[in-house]
Amino acid sequence: MDRHIPFDALHNFRDLGDYPTPDGTHRVRPGRLYRSDSLGKLTEGTRDWDRFLSLGIGTVIDLRYPWEIERSGRVPEHPSLTYHNLSIEHRPYDQAALTADIDPGPYLAERFMEVAQDGVKEIRAALETIAESARSDTPVVFHCASGKDRTGEIAALVLALLGIDEETIVEDFTLTELATEALLANWRTRNNGATPTWPGWGRAPAAVMRLFLTALKERHGSVEAYVAQSLGLDAEALSATLREALLEPRPTTHPPLTFRKATEADAPALVRLRDSAALWQLARGIDQWKPGEKNEAHFVHRMKEGEVWLTYAGETLTGAWELWWTDEAAWGPRPDDAGYIHRLMTTPHTAPPGTGRAMLAEAESRITAAGRPYARLDCLSTNPRLRAYYESAGYRVVGEQPAKTDGGGSPYAVTLLEKRLSP
Repeated sequence: MDRHIPFDALHNFRDLGDYPTPDGTHRVRPGRLYRSDSLGKLTEGTRDWDRFLSLGIGTVIDLRYPWEIERSGRVPEHPSLTYHNLSIEHRPYDQAALTADIDPGPYLAERFMEVAQDGVKEIRAALETIAESARSDTPVVFHCASGKDRTGEIAALVLALLGIDEETIVEDFTLTELATEALLANWRTRNNGATPTWPGWGRAPAAVMRLFLTALKERHGSVEAYVAQSLGLDAEALSATLREALLEPRPTTHPPLTFRKATEADAPALVRLRDSAALWQLARGIDQWKPGEKNEAHFVHRMKEGEVWLTYAGETLTGAWELWWTDEAAWGPRPDDAGYIHRLMTTPHTAPPGTGRAMLAEAESRITAAGRPYARLDCLSTNPRLRAYYESAGYRVVGEQPAKTDGGGSPYAVTLLEKRLSP
């Protein structure tokens, strides 16, 4: 599942559903809790407006300053919508005009702490409104201008009260990275083609949310303590209300997996899938993939040089992988005795259990059908978790390549793994 719901004018509208609780037994209910960039970009009578109304949203929380709303507009009025303007930020600042030497992580984390301190009245009202909407089974959306900072702070508080782990909260914040280019394009259009002086504009590095949550806990002890001490709410009761209304058991049955060979038209979806997987990794301290490293041209090239496959559960994209027939960068010159599996990736949180293993098996069957007796792959030498996963699937370590290069940066060390396939 791509969390971003496609609109023409909105670029950061997404569903907070499907995030799992740490014990894996429950998930946030899909279709009940949304976050977005400015809904002032919606226009009545358009496809966007019809799509928005089709979500059944009954509550809109606009976190912007009143002067932003006057300048840029608000969500159109509609009988089905209850609108709340709760400006949680009290100290305005111009991110676009910041200088390049300012590190987004600590700088924005400090702004988030200012909001947590200044906006207690509005944050309290926002959380109470979300809880009331949850009790009445009314879908709710909250938003600011870009759907990143003020929206991200409210999302973090709600997810924490739902019991979602910190790594997932950080990941959710970073998903704005998938919308950064579109948000930048909009900014340039509004500003006569200029570019923000701050390279961090529109970016959502994991360090921002990680530092903010650390600072909030150092000052208050926990998110719940902040809600109780600073907001004056019964944090235990609020958390119980949100969990009762917005959590549900995770599905135990799933549609069967199917596999389809990718075409050039699938390249944009493959880029988004890989970037989503990269953000999942970074939120968990796994320094392997980076968003933006592989573009559409990469996947089109791999389709021409080998094979790229997509995995679906029902009609929903849940994973993909590349299959190469040579890999000299990692393995050196070899006879035609193997297929090389690369970029095995699944949709974070939503792929059915066992999807990765099923994709490996499908790739291995393709290699066997080509008359080659070995499946080979590699993983970063600094990623023992991934190595263990492949070993559990029957692969064995056969060597190390200390200086692999893919043409995109400095050489890096990888562990080489191999599996003998049954004919």
